[in-house]
Amino acid sequence: MTELTDKQQALLDELLKDFKGDARDLFGEGGLLKTIGKRALEAALEGEMTHHLGYPPHDPSGRKSGNSRNGRTAKRLESESGSLDLAVPRDRNGSFEPKIVEKRQRRVAGLDETIVYLYAQGQSTRAIRDTLKRLYGAEVSSTLISEVTASVLEEVTAWQARPLERVYPIVYFDALFVKSREEGSVKARGLHGAGDRY
Repeated sequence: MTELTDKQQALLDELLKDFKGDARDLFGEGGLLKTIGKRALEAALEGEMTHHLGYPPHDPSGRKSGNSRNGRTAKRLESESGSLDLAVPRDRNGSFEPKIVEKRQRRVAGLDETIVYLYAQGQSTRAIRDTLKRLYGAEVSSTLISEVTASVLEEVTAWQARPLERVYPIVYFDALFVKSREEGSVKARGLHGAGDRY
């Protein structure tokens, strides 16, 4: 984990100054973390648009350049922290291809892994949907869950049907734990050995 700079710490303190101790203020619908995530994604998308066009918003050098900003498109993105309603910038020529949140992308990385994990634990599609709603506030359709699980089902089936090796070596490590007094205090120590040599 990286250390925060003084400027970052001051900014974090400013953001959290009105925090009353209720986790919903941070993680809930309209909470601080969700709002920061939304704003960060939208700022990154705007940065991508600036790079794509070659000039910042309202810059006179963009006039008569052949392409310009053309408003924004609303997009709902499902994530482990719930649904994010983003405003994705678009250009007049329709040539902008965002990389952070790609076109037709409906969910962020991590959600698929959570669905597969819950599926591997034996949860039904309905149970997975309810779990995601309860834990993350994410409204995920049963169809999406089925698509995600179907995409890995072939791999799982192939892994389960793989030929097994004739021999699998297994190594056991064991120790006898005894208490001994060292420098005035009693400590448990593991004694490693074989058979009766303890």
